[in-house]
Amino acid sequence: MAEAQAVRATFAGMVERFAPEKAAGLSATIAFNLRGDNGGLFWIKIADGAAENGEGGVDSADMTVHASADDWFAVATGELNPMQAFMTGKLKIQGDMGLAMKMQSLFSG
Repeated sequence: MAEAQAVRATFAGMVERFAPEKAAGLSATIAFNLRGDNGGLFWIKIADGAAENGEGGVDSADMTVHASADDWFAVATGELNPMQAFMTGKLKIQGDMGLAMKMQSLFSG
């Protein structure tokens, strides 16, 4: 089971790997609703070629990722393929599916 601090760290890691050149003109908020003991509400906001992350709910997300904290951690650390997680129902997307398809390239830097 992924520890709470390790789950939180995945979001800071995404911001560190953010590829601004792939986000030209993009302004979006991605919410993460993670179930389980080490889950919680998290978000990443992309605007003006930069990304920031935080904890808690957001008023208006363009896309929300729903998963268990353990499944999200496995996806974020490369242990579980994101498409496989989606196809098997371990990871659910609500909202902008186009943004979901761009996520891997946005945070690959």
